[in-house]
Amino acid sequence: MIRVGLTGGIGAGKSTVARTLTERGAYLIDADVIAREVVAPGTDGLAQLVAAFGEDILQSDGALDRTALAAKAFVDDEQRKKLNGITHPLVGARAFELLEAAPADAIVLQDIPLLVENGSAPFFHLVVIVHADEDVRLARLTGQRGMPEDDARARIKSQASVEDRRAVADVWLDNSGTPDDLAALAAALWDERLVPYEGNLRNRICAPQPSDEVDVRPEWTLQAIRLTNRLRVIGGDKIADVVHIGPTAAAEGPAPDVLEFEVRLADGKTPADVTELLADGGFPERSAGVHANADPGRAVTISVT
Repeated sequence: MIRVGLTGGIGAGKSTVARTLTERGAYLIDADVIAREVVAPGTDGLAQLVAAFGEDILQSDGALDRTALAAKAFVDDEQRKKLNGITHPLVGARAFELLEAAPADAIVLQDIPLLVENGSAPFFHLVVIVHADEDVRLARLTGQRGMPEDDARARIKSQASVEDRRAVADVWLDNSGTPDDLAALAAALWDERLVPYEGNLRNRICAPQPSDEVDVRPEWTLQAIRLTNRLRVIGGDKIADVVHIGPTAAAEGPAPDVLEFEVRLADGKTPADVTELLADGGFPERSAGVHANADPGRAVTISVT
């Protein structure tokens, strides 16, 4: 099983990507759908929202008026944190239940609007960002969804910046074209990366690594930071430190496009203590104490010391 986090700014086009991947067999866990379930009439979640924001966030039939809630919850950071403090634990608990029910060979797609904001990127095997420029998203929200412009701008402003999204993106899907263009990008991602990645991980196979040398690439730094954070999450307290080493760390080239890391173990731990953790996290053992990435889209070598 691999877990893929899908996110992007409101109106960016996540639903097109989610639909395309689900049609191909992805096991979808949609945070927006869950968010509606946990605040349905009669739920404890809805009662908590009413207590926090007032009775006027309810429709006449007792259901949540999401527009009225948004008008109160997205006015500033304090109100947004209040909303998130109620809904995020409920959504997280339900998402975990669904994850536990996924097949062992699943490509789990977790559509999470606030994945960047809640700091959960390192917990996924891959993070996919769908991007569209702000003016494009504003036009979609006001035109296609009928959202008032002030509300749309407030929602956009409350979310992560483009720079924050780029920092966690293993895959960046540009939705500046048509829905069909975006669907084609998602289909290629499924065929060329996600399916091979899941099979490699399940069978503990390291993806082939390039030997040809390339010039220094500016993306190496951000990629290394993302992978360092992911390795620290995978290893937990068994890992003392993760260090980016080799030519890609020194920005020396030409060199093979392979990110190298040294995983330094905590006192008293041996490589055997992290072998399965790293394999489950996407880095099977290639030889004793050396791991490599199962992901065919990003070559990685890890030395465990």
